[in-house]
Amino acid sequence: MLKWFLVIVVLVLVTGLMQPGLARRLRLGRLPGDLHFSFRGRGYHLPFTTTLLLSLLAWLLLRSI
Repeated sequence: MLKWFLVIVVLVLVTGLMQPGLARRLRLGRLPGDLHFSFRGRGYHLPFTTTLLLSLLAWLLLRSI
């Protein structure tokens, strides 16, 4: 149990560190369906398509294990 917990923590840490570079290369957050809008001088970002894509990828990865 502890082994799996450590593996998950390390994977989340590595993914978090790699995310800015991967987002630029893979254009995550800029896909069709990701919403960007401004309201009262503040910018808001709602990455619907990116979230669906990453959820599908995680589901497929976990299903193959």
